[in-house]
Amino acid sequence: MMNIKSDPTLLSEVKKFGNFDPNACYQCGSCTVICNLTNGSASFPRKVMRYILFGLRKLSLTSLEPWLCYYCGECSTTCPRETEPGEAMMTLRRFLTAKYDWTGISKKLYQSKVWQIAALIGSSAFMALLILLFHGPIVTDQVELNTFAPAHTVHLFDLTVALLVMFILFTNAFRMYWFTMHQTDSVNPLKVIRGLKQNGFGFTMHEGKKIKIPLRLFLTEARTLIFHAATQIKFRSCDNKSRWIKHFLIVIGYILMFALVVIFLEWFQTDNIYPIHHPQRWLGYLGAAALIYFTAEIIIGRIRKREEIHKFSDLSDWMFPILLLFMAVTGIAVHIFRYMGFPLATYYSYAIHLMVAFTWLVVIVPFGKWTHLLYRSLAIYYQSVRDKAIQKQLTKEEALDNAA
Repeated sequence: MMNIKSDPTLLSEVKKFGNFDPNACYQCGSCTVICNLTNGSASFPRKVMRYILFGLRKLSLTSLEPWLCYYCGECSTTCPRETEPGEAMMTLRRFLTAKYDWTGISKKLYQSKVWQIAALIGSSAFMALLILLFHGPIVTDQVELNTFAPAHTVHLFDLTVALLVMFILFTNAFRMYWFTMHQTDSVNPLKVIRGLKQNGFGFTMHEGKKIKIPLRLFLTEARTLIFHAATQIKFRSCDNKSRWIKHFLIVIGYILMFALVVIFLEWFQTDNIYPIHHPQRWLGYLGAAALIYFTAEIIIGRIRKREEIHKFSDLSDWMFPILLLFMAVTGIAVHIFRYMGFPLATYYSYAIHLMVAFTWLVVIVPFGKWTHLLYRSLAIYYQSVRDKAIQKQLTKEEALDNAA
């Protein structure tokens, strides 16, 4: 059986990551009933909130439920006690992000505005210093962007930083697997399963007993990870269907711009003047338009606070759309000044663009809200693996019982 201990410091620790008040909840169940995403294997937000209230740290770390919530806000508007369960789930996502991060930087950023501002200023200043020290000749009689900042040099730097960020993301993702799938798992009171001996690739806990998860399940369910990472289709389960379209388009715009400026930079960053129908132009326009429109809409929504999901805004919630918007706007500015033939304006706007892009890549992607895209996709994948393993074991146990 799993050894469960109560940690009285857990609640106060979680509260440092945002709005979290389970004490006012009297377990009426309205939030769970109204949620279109809750089911037998993922009943939220009540269960995980009780974990925190009772100090069940181990069960809290193994829970996937905060990531299976898409924050439509229906639970918060329905709650008769106004305990804001939707925002509580967002708080838990920040808490879990910090726990997965072995560097400890996510925790610092989420718990301290000083750290967040220092990270922004420090990373931008570092990039500005690199540009100041290593930029090429400044040609002023015409625009020569690749003389000022050679594409192959910038490309090499981009790839180096991207590989470092990917290393951090993958190691943190492994920690998520270790917490949620290898050590222990959530408890499902609806089913009782006999314990199994520890062997195989991974394990899950069920009623305090371990269940074998064959490697084959991780492989066969990989399609679930790919599909949901690419589409985030469960946004459509929320009452506000337009959220999925907006989210999908902004992700497509981001992926497109990331591919152009990191993978295909030497093709994208050029001093050649292409016609409007050239893919180098219209691909850039499409990606930038998606980012500018939808990030601006997010920022306006957070200012107005008309929707439940915009009622509470941590500084990290502002950093995500603002930096993404600035990155797109400065990129468009470089393009406009280059085509208008303004050398200095092109170089300065390009320098600012690099500063914003570098800050985004080293602060937001590995440690900020961008990680939620990764962890949510993994959570759906892990939950699917869990459910298949549980069902398989139930079938096996029933067959043994019938044979006996």
